[in-house]
Amino acid sequence: MAEREAIVVFTDGAAKGNPGPGGWAAILVTPAGDVTELGGGAGHTTNNKMELAGAIRALERLRRTPGRVEIYTDSTYLIQGITQWIHGWRRKGWKTASGGDVLNRELWEELAALVAERGGENRASWHHVRGHAGIPGNERADEIAVAYSNGGGVDLYRGPLELYDVPILQGIEQRTADGGRPIEKSDVVPRRSFGPAAAKPYSYLSLLGGVPMRHATWAECERRVKGQAGARFKKAMTREQEGEILRAWGLRGDELS
Repeated sequence: MAEREAIVVFTDGAAKGNPGPGGWAAILVTPAGDVTELGGGAGHTTNNKMELAGAIRALERLRRTPGRVEIYTDSTYLIQGITQWIHGWRRKGWKTASGGDVLNRELWEELAALVAERGGENRASWHHVRGHAGIPGNERADEIAVAYSNGGGVDLYRGPLELYDVPILQGIEQRTADGGRPIEKSDVVPRRSFGPAAAKPYSYLSLLGGVPMRHATWAECERRVKGQAGARFKKAMTREQEGEILRAWGLRGDELS
């Protein structure tokens, strides 16, 4: 897989009642093809606080990871606040144009400090995506945030991009660090569930020392290949696809039958 130039991040926040129970989410994709989902909740909060929390937690996790960060969010509040409004707030002593106190000041200052740390080649850039428009990364981030706002949770994925059920990079490949062109309708996949209700993989395949194996879960597959030089692995959605993967690995295609 060709490496991307930047770390891709999707963030989102949700609150029921606003204020009320809330949740935040962040999905990180490194240039090397590693995916990390993050999520959390709060008992009494606002949607704006959760939007800020998603971005803060993402940049905290990436503190020791060098490289440019491209952050995608459906919150204009978040983007305009960190790229425009914050400069005026600081000049006015964290007062609004009407003289009131700026809401969520502590979160804005925390986010600004994290952004400042990523200066130069490690800078963070912000991109707006339309919410609930079928953009895979945004849909999945929303699903995670809503799950936590409902007082529950969701299985958070951490593993290789090629085994991730969400086509998270679809629709953003042509965007640039300055925002680039808007996402076109042709970029967007039809809306569907990317959570537990999504189609489950038929199996996970691994190849080590010339011996292929079928695994029921990614955890089983990972235990076999992790740290093993020359190991290969792939997700198969159907039995037929298993054969295609094996043949692509130079095997007959029926070794698992």
